[in-house]
Amino acid sequence: MSTPFPFTAVVGQDDLRLALLLNAVSPAVGGVLVRGEKGTAKSTAVRALSALLPEVDVVSGCRFSCDPASPDPGCPDGPHEAGGGAPRPARMVELPVGASEDRLVGALDIERALAEGVKAFEPGLLADAHRGILYVDEVNLLHDHLVDLLLDAAAMGASYVEREGVSVRHAARFLLVGTMNPEEGELRPQLLDRFGLTVEVAASREPDQRVEVVRRRLAYDDDPAGFAARWAGEEASVRRRIVAARELLPSVRLGDGALRQIAATCAAFEVDGMRADIVMARTATALAAWAGRTEVLAEDVRQAALLALPHRRRRNPFDAPGLDEDRLDETLEEFGGSAEDEDPDPDPDGPGGGGGQPTPDSGPQGGDRSARPEAGEGGEPQASGSAEQSAVRAAEPFRTKALSVPGIGQGAAGRRSRARTEHGRTTGARRPRGTLTKLHLAATVQAAAPHQRARGRSGPGLLVRRDDLRQAVREGRESNLVLFVVDASGSMAARQRMGAVKGAVLSLLLDAYQRRDKVGLVTFRGSAAEVALPPTSSVDAAAARLESLPTGGRTPLAAGLLKAHEVLRVERLRDAARRPLLVVVTDGRATGGPEPLPLASRAAGLFAAGGIASVVVDCESGPVRLGLAGKLAGELGGTAVTLDELRADSIAGLVKDVVKDVQRRAA
Repeated sequence: MSTPFPFTAVVGQDDLRLALLLNAVSPAVGGVLVRGEKGTAKSTAVRALSALLPEVDVVSGCRFSCDPASPDPGCPDGPHEAGGGAPRPARMVELPVGASEDRLVGALDIERALAEGVKAFEPGLLADAHRGILYVDEVNLLHDHLVDLLLDAAAMGASYVEREGVSVRHAARFLLVGTMNPEEGELRPQLLDRFGLTVEVAASREPDQRVEVVRRRLAYDDDPAGFAARWAGEEASVRRRIVAARELLPSVRLGDGALRQIAATCAAFEVDGMRADIVMARTATALAAWAGRTEVLAEDVRQAALLALPHRRRRNPFDAPGLDEDRLDETLEEFGGSAEDEDPDPDPDGPGGGGGQPTPDSGPQGGDRSARPEAGEGGEPQASGSAEQSAVRAAEPFRTKALSVPGIGQGAAGRRSRARTEHGRTTGARRPRGTLTKLHLAATVQAAAPHQRARGRSGPGLLVRRDDLRQAVREGRESNLVLFVVDASGSMAARQRMGAVKGAVLSLLLDAYQRRDKVGLVTFRGSAAEVALPPTSSVDAAAARLESLPTGGRTPLAAGLLKAHEVLRVERLRDAARRPLLVVVTDGRATGGPEPLPLASRAAGLFAAGGIASVVVDCESGPVRLGLAGKLAGELGGTAVTLDELRADSIAGLVKDVVKDVQRRAA
């Protein structure tokens, strides 16, 4: 077994280390979400935490880590007698992003359950993580069905495996820790809210600190055991302090003044629900215990707010997490409560300082970055021409009508287009290919019934063999690659249209986020097209590129379509199962170069020949319209919709029109 990097040897990252330690003191805080760029010691710090956790007593031989003092009465390995047991180190279990459902919750042997009535159950990762840490690296890339299972287990403290009337339940209480790079996409709001605390990490810009990071890492790589031995003293000190804080925690008093500050802070920042209040109360209590105090002070409430509220203030994926610290201080001062809740002169050298141990009052930096700029047209639009104009702000996003790819795909699970998936409504049955995952009970019984006399059945049980088993064929929804091709030429800037155009694309990006799509952005103006954003799961990155997009110049429509075709060709090689949806945002005009319109028509024919689903958002306005966008949609083999029709409350049957157009051209 490899020697982990010592927790106390991590340079800087005070907020990250403090959040992890608070959860070690009080697992009821609810876990930690670590957001930050790659290479910032996120995974290193999380993996190092498990070595600091106190040992846990477990029932000997129990695969579900039952506590001998109060064993789970419903444990599949039980019943257990109270008392006895043996200590073992706390576990840290890693959940791979590509794990299967059976690997997470466990697998039930359906064949033995049907034929013998035996609950032959193989525990999964949730059972392994019980009373320990469940760590999900790149948690924002986790498949939706695994997210649903995690949410259920986190909410109920138990995992349920049910297959056609056969049910197994076991306890699953764990400390959930996730790390993610926001550039690769955001988390679903439901899972985001399940993390008690969140921290933002970034690489230090101080040369001396960066030098120390490199020095320690090189020393660890050269001799992991020797490096760990040099930090053994600090590790033991933090381990003892965690134990002491756990013992002190029940004695910590959360006064009415602190409770008023917590409630007022959550109300002032308009967080949803009551979970934030509860998490803040538990965090402030853990902070006091970590500092060796039995009284929660105003500084504890402030630090708890900085850790527990930023991720709960987001209203859409384009909002950056953050907290206005000036407003926080004003709220705490206004609802300061009695003197017992304040400590005007905390000892800077008291518990929590030095030795690689973060201090309780080290909090996230930076102001409130969560609010998007106020919507508006902005800029000084010009009728057309070659001069480049500064970027204009996007209009306020709105709810769009659903767009989908016709047919049935087999791509990654999502919420846009129809697909054959492991989850969804049952549409048929087939023989299993490999391990049986979803049993079709009726088809299995139908396959086994004719052979009962030949197999010598004499009792009430059904004799089932492996050849009788049938896999359920299910239909659900898949995610797609939504590639936006945006016209940023001078003609689009006429009559102040670009703000509305950006608002429409922003709305479609928000829809793509909710449907778990990958997105890409191609823009064209002047004399060429460029890939403003290669296909990614990060819709907020696309929104940022869109916000800063300037306009002006001619309209190289053909170049934009050809660039989009090349992007889709490359992406098809990387992920053949993910079907694309092309969204072209233009007024349909084409200028520059010889025969621009015929060239654009030939480029559009490439998409029609490849059967790529497409929608043209017609941005033409004014009393005189040329209808060029509608013509382009016909050449693409797709459909056209105006900016006004794109709104969910003003368009009817857009998806049906797309399907009908594709079917008509196929016929």
